[in-house]
Amino acid sequence: MPTFLIKRLLVSIPTFAAILALVFVLLNAAPGDPVDAFTPPDQSLSVEQKEQLRHEMGLDRPLPVRFGLWLAQLAQGELGHRYKDGASVYDTIVSRIGPTLMLSATGLGLGASLGVGLGLLAARKPYGWIDQLLSLLAYLGMSSPAFLLGILGMYLFALQLGWFPTGGYATPGGGDWLDVLHHLFLPAGVLSIQFIAILMRYTRASVLEVQNQDFMRTAHAKGLSRTQALLSHAFPNALVPIVTVIGANFGALIGGAVFLEVVFSWPGMGTLFVDGIESRDYPLIMGITLFMALAILLVNLLTDLIYAWIDPRISLR
Repeated sequence: MPTFLIKRLLVSIPTFAAILALVFVLLNAAPGDPVDAFTPPDQSLSVEQKEQLRHEMGLDRPLPVRFGLWLAQLAQGELGHRYKDGASVYDTIVSRIGPTLMLSATGLGLGASLGVGLGLLAARKPYGWIDQLLSLLAYLGMSSPAFLLGILGMYLFALQLGWFPTGGYATPGGGDWLDVLHHLFLPAGVLSIQFIAILMRYTRASVLEVQNQDFMRTAHAKGLSRTQALLSHAFPNALVPIVTVIGANFGALIGGAVFLEVVFSWPGMGTLFVDGIESRDYPLIMGITLFMALAILLVNLLTDLIYAWIDPRISLR
């Protein structure tokens, strides 16, 4: 295990650095300028004033120098300050992590439980009417983008039926944890739809592949029912590809959360990220990218560790 962790760390460090470098280059290559972004439309600045602001921000330095300075700052545990208001990037991000983790974890939990459960249900009687119906719903879910599902979910369940609020973290003026859950359920449910669809299809395929193995025929010969053999023999042996899908789609789940936070006015890192893009707030965007890249790399590492836990035949070296 220690050897495996060291190897993964050695691989993750250059990967992490390459992600940060690529985002930094693309960010600075995009049209627009931080000076123009946060200057009020009714306030005109001369060319000399704009150049002075760029000099104060360090935007007139060569790109490699700016990236090196940012990495040196990062090595000291600092993420810099926002161009927009001078606030600490670290403190700003930390204040938004809680709502994003709540939304992502709830979406992941709903997606994993319902996706696996429905996949097992579809695999119990393959090509039956339940399997055909679930397959149709899965294809619809996989082909629908997160922002479209968010708008449709808000229109149907919030505006038409009135079951949930249209957005926000809690009722203005206060609210207990039940009120927060009431606001959370709709965006988390919408976020989990694509995840449910993908995981359901992979669970079904993985279980059906396992059902053709010799040990499954032995289980049926011992008198186990279809459901008993499915849950006690097929499902445990189909877990590795299922865990792979969960880990591989974590990044897509985070990406979907960014769109849905904007749609539902959820005060997380997604809305903060969009605000940073609109204002060309380079330090903020790089800080959020750092946190997201770390989260995805850690989830991939955790996925590999779970492999060895659920399947003793897999050795971590």
